[in-house]
Formats: sequence, C-alpha cells, structure tokens
Amino acid sequence: MTHKMAHTPSSRPQDKPVTVIGLGPMGLALADALLKNGHPTTVWNRSPEKARDLVARGARLAASTADAVAASALTVVCLKDYATLYEVLDPVGGAVAGRTVVNLNSGTPNEAHAAASWAGERGACYLDGAVMVPPPLVGEAGSVILFSGPREAFDAHRATLACLGNPRHLGSDPGLAVLHNAALLGLMYATMNGFLHATALVGSAGVPASEFADLAVNWFLPTVVDATLVEQAPDLDAGHYPGDLGTLHMNLNALEHIALTCEEQGVHAGQPRLMREIAAQAIRDGHGGSNYLAVFEVFKKAVEPGAR
Repeated sequence: MTHKMAHTPSSRPQDKPVTVIGLGPMGLALADALLKNGHPTTVWNRSPEKARDLVARGARLAASTADAVAASALTVVCLKDYATLYEVLDPVGGAVAGRTVVNLNSGTPNEAHAAASWAGERGACYLDGAVMVPPPLVGEAGSVILFSGPREAFDAHRATLACLGNPRHLGSDPGLAVLHNAALLGLMYATMNGFLHATALVGSAGVPASEFADLAVNWFLPTVVDATLVEQAPDLDAGHYPGDLGTLHMNLNALEHIALTCEEQGVHAGQPRLMREIAAQAIRDGHGGSNYLAVFEVFKKAVEPGAR
C-alpha cells in the first residue's frame, strides 16, 4: 500500500517570501542577500531596469507597489527618506494591513515615530531599522543591522532578517534604531576627524600618514581609548567622575597646548578650540575637579538659544 503525503506549507525560514522595495545600492544588496539564502524575493523599483540582474537570478519584479506588498508577509523598504516611503506606499492603501513593513533608511526619531503611526493607521506592523555596514558587507558575518519596534514583529521575522546581517533589536520604541544610527555615525565622524586632524598635525613636520597610523590606530586607539571607554562607561551612567588621576583643569591645559601647537604649525585649529571650549564649559558648570569624562554632563544638555 502506498501513501500520499499531504502537502503542507514549508516552515523553513529560508522559504518565507520577502519583498524589497527600493533598489539603490543598499536595496540591491539586501535583495541579493535574501536570494542567496533561498528566500522567494519580490522586488519593486521606480526604474525597473535596476532589477534586471536580480530577476535573472530568480527574483520576481512586481508590476506595482501594491503587487509587491501583496506578495509577502514581510516588506523591506530601502528608500531615500521617510517622505519617499509615504510617496511610494501611500497608493498601496490597505494592502499593507496584517503585514510587516521594515523601513531601512536614515532619518530622525520623530520621523520614525510618525512612520510607525502611519503604518498603524493602515493595520500594518512596523519596524524601523538602520544598516550599519556599506552594501558590500550586507549578509556577511559580523555585519550589524539595528531594529526597533514591536518585539513580536521582530521575533516573527528574525530568522529572515538574519540573512541581512546580525539583527539587533534595541527596544519597542520605533525611534531607537535611527537614534543609535545617528549616535554611531556621529562617533564615526568624530573619530575620523580626530585621526585626520592628528595626522595633519604630525604631517606638518613631515611625518607620513602611513607611519603615524601604525602608532595611532594599532596602539593608541585599542590600548588607551577602547579599554578606557568600556571600563569607565558605568561611571557615565552613575555620573561619577573622580579626578584622582587627573582633573578637568589639567585637561584644559592640555587642550590649550594642542590648540597653540596647531596655530604654530599652521594646521586648522577649529577642532581643538571647540574641544577646549567644551572642557571650559564643564569647568564653569562646577566640574573642574572631576576627570575629563565630566564633559558628558555638557553633552547631555541642549545648547541655550543664542549661546555660542
């Protein structure tokens, strides 16, 4: 006797269909990672010719955004900004109801909150997110993608989102992903500017960047900066800045010397002057006997209107 097994929908995560809307460099990388992991992938882009290579590898090009959204329970949107999100998906109307929209573009927390409300009014689950790597690293081990919004929506699609990189859920507040994105990009630019300025300063004496980088990147950053920040981060939470090993007054003196050295060497001095002013503000606020981390108290406050 033979038995025919009834067909049941596959529960394997890699078999779940996904839609990607927006095929710029990042959107192409996202769709490519999904295809490589076996997901039936539907794509849509204003310029359909951008989907040619994806279609050749098995993606389906949707005729409209409504068709694209209807094809999958999960739609990943990667457009220029939040305004474009509304422009592209407003015509879909109620087609997003009961589905999850993951929005991966940069913006502000207020914009993320507004987008979550927009999705909620249409009956959709909404996750905001930020891709913290360039397109070539999407899907690679160690790549990080930040998400915020309802935990249940994240958990339901976590295995799929893991195809794109290490998915980190930051909390139910939909603004947390773009907030972290802005903070980490700010750290990136500040770090890059610090390195570039320091390299220009020693370069004023003919020191090659390749020579200085070995000292700055291979020794100073991991040995002095990385270990210090991780070790002292709990003090930031506690507002505890003991000045036993060095006070802000001492640091202000060092910052003054950095600015003067830049002026002597003919190097742009705006950055050290700004750092000097921030330290001076912390001293004016009563933190002169604390260590340098007390400038954290300055950063936590909004600049008063008209203040320079």
